[in-house]
Amino acid sequence: MRKIFIIVNIVFLNVLVLSAQTKKPESDIDQKVDVLIAKMTLEEKVGQMTEVTSDVVSTTTNGVHEIDPEKIKEAILKYHVGSILNVSAHAYDRKHWYEVISTIQAEAAKDRLKIPVIYGIDAIHGVTYTTGSTLFPQEIAMAATFNKEIVYKAGEITAYETRASYIPWNYSPVLDLGKSPLWPRIYETFGEDPYLIKTMGAAIITGYQGNDVSDKYHVAACMKHYLGYGDPLSGKDRTPAWIPDRYMREYFLPPFAEAVKAGARTLMINSGEINGVPIHASKYMLTDVLRGELHFDGIAVTDWRDIEYLHDRHHIAATQKDAVMIAVNAGVDMSMVPYEYSFYNYLVELVHEGKVPMSRINEAVHRILKVKYQLGLFDRSVGNPDDYPKFGSEEFRQVSLNAATEAITLLKNNNNILPLKKDMKVLVTGPTANTMRSLDGGWSYTWQGDQSDVYAAGKNTILEAIQQKIGKDNVSYEPGATFDSLQNIDEAVKAAKKSDVIVLCLGETSYTENVGNIDDLNLSAAQTQLASELAKTGKPIVLVLAEGRPRIVTDAESKSAATLMTYFLGNEGGDALANILFGDANPSGRLPITYPRYANSLVNYYRKNLENGNPDDKHGYNPLYEFGTGLSYTTFGYSNLHISKPNLKDNETLTITVDVKNTGQLEGKESVLLYISQLYASIAPDTKRLRGYDKIDLKPGETKTVSFKITPKDIAFVNDISKTVTESGEFKIQLGDQTQSFNYISNTIPSRTGKL
Repeated sequence: MRKIFIIVNIVFLNVLVLSAQTKKPESDIDQKVDVLIAKMTLEEKVGQMTEVTSDVVSTTTNGVHEIDPEKIKEAILKYHVGSILNVSAHAYDRKHWYEVISTIQAEAAKDRLKIPVIYGIDAIHGVTYTTGSTLFPQEIAMAATFNKEIVYKAGEITAYETRASYIPWNYSPVLDLGKSPLWPRIYETFGEDPYLIKTMGAAIITGYQGNDVSDKYHVAACMKHYLGYGDPLSGKDRTPAWIPDRYMREYFLPPFAEAVKAGARTLMINSGEINGVPIHASKYMLTDVLRGELHFDGIAVTDWRDIEYLHDRHHIAATQKDAVMIAVNAGVDMSMVPYEYSFYNYLVELVHEGKVPMSRINEAVHRILKVKYQLGLFDRSVGNPDDYPKFGSEEFRQVSLNAATEAITLLKNNNNILPLKKDMKVLVTGPTANTMRSLDGGWSYTWQGDQSDVYAAGKNTILEAIQQKIGKDNVSYEPGATFDSLQNIDEAVKAAKKSDVIVLCLGETSYTENVGNIDDLNLSAAQTQLASELAKTGKPIVLVLAEGRPRIVTDAESKSAATLMTYFLGNEGGDALANILFGDANPSGRLPITYPRYANSLVNYYRKNLENGNPDDKHGYNPLYEFGTGLSYTTFGYSNLHISKPNLKDNETLTITVDVKNTGQLEGKESVLLYISQLYASIAPDTKRLRGYDKIDLKPGETKTVSFKITPKDIAFVNDISKTVTESGEFKIQLGDQTQSFNYISNTIPSRTGKL
């Protein structure tokens, strides 16, 4: 058979390289910034460091929102505010966004130095506060595609539609390590693996910012939340984490380091505290590491009210004024205050008192103004409405649909029950079956996504998509349960008995941040009972998990014939799922997280060997589904794993190839995941680590050879003195069911195997 050799994402990788290397020379911008700063008063400088929410400058009467003339005048002409963010509790259409941004920038043009305002928004899976926009799957679902090109394209479209809303600054991507399943923001992450996060993060940043962030189709990315936000000890949002420096550098820091290399212009700071130190108060994290080691030169902005919380919550500042002093001296450039002007007043006083040096102010303001120049705001503070004919287009919708289709993860398919036949009688039931909230999740039109059923009324829920796919006459619907209680379960059971198959949709409604905190990872008793009662009918159950985090579903899942994880798929998720259920699309998603079996057994796949258990321990690593799990309607075979040399040395590259064949009857996509394990090291090595991946499309009978290149840097780890090293020793490669070993021989680091 002819082998087709492929170069992994060569076109896409060239785009990444170009975006990182072909930036405009910035010396001219630096000079412009220096000239402008020389003209500024202290008050004007501190104003640039102040960010307020739109409520501060707006009024809403009888549901009608508008910029208040007196409030915006106070914000700009008195306090010289440099940034505004957010919306009130509803989405705006593009026309209203034009009016809002135009009014703000017109007021800025009246100020002495005419410095434009930079407006920011959380467009984390599309422009979430603009009606008619294209909403993509949330990051956790995008990660499940294992397809950087899809993520890049989604970023590009999101940037286009954000600029079409006249907003140049996007508070995305989330680069937090999705390590704790309890954490309510895990769906905003690219999963639990550092390599997956950093590569997906770099891809979407490149999509957001393009080769020229100043053009009318791109926005400034904001990598967040620096650092260690995603692993709170309690699993609750904005609560303490305990992370040794070595672990921080091994698992949490790499995505941010990669984002800096990709050119991210801005950064948002972790709201929590690590080892008792709030990040907003950590000069080590914000200056020594971020600036000194990563060489980040963009804006570091706080999250919501977080300087204030240094006093109110963390209790490390005796007064609010002390909180401002500590945060700014630590390295904060801009404060998301966001409701009033206390930060401004305190900071002016602190500079006059000599407690915050003017050099720190000038440094912060330089970064802020530089980003404004880079975005082209001094030349074009408001976009042209006619420049965005593709906003909300069918072309963009198809990209979202394709992303949702590639994200859906088939976890179980007993006796090949899926795909279903279109002439079957289907009962659709469960609390996530007929609501857009369980497709979109939080940050969808509103902060909590609680109005998705209104704003996305023209999109299909899971129920509606199935009805359209096979006809309403073949579909019955009974809710069976809400998210927390039973609802007409007897009617659901009756309907099940009359059906050929049950599509049981369980999971979560929309939420984010502290509103999404839970005390129990177990799915509610009502949802589990619904599964149990339906199982008694003897009809096969197709379990659909529409959720933002892996709730414990072990009992319900044991009763299913097939199980699909849909995450929060965005507006096209219902159609994508229906296509997969009935065979018009072939699933190809893989879990970007480890799905736990029990509520107190939360171990990530890159566990230590001690966590695997031993013959006397029945409670070792035993997840319901491991990171990387994902089935297809076809089958794939791996063979001919080959390495270019048996020994890898300093400054060398190891080429790894493997043949992948579609051994089934349907065309399908396969995510090829490269794992490498070090067998022995001075720090207990992880059982295995993802070191590369690619996604390929194979026709029945077709074979492709996938190639990866590995350098010693790619298999390094952080040792007990927080130094990144690659130690000599034996390494195991795993690609599918193929394994092979190679040795790394270092000129400086001794072997831990005793073999070399």
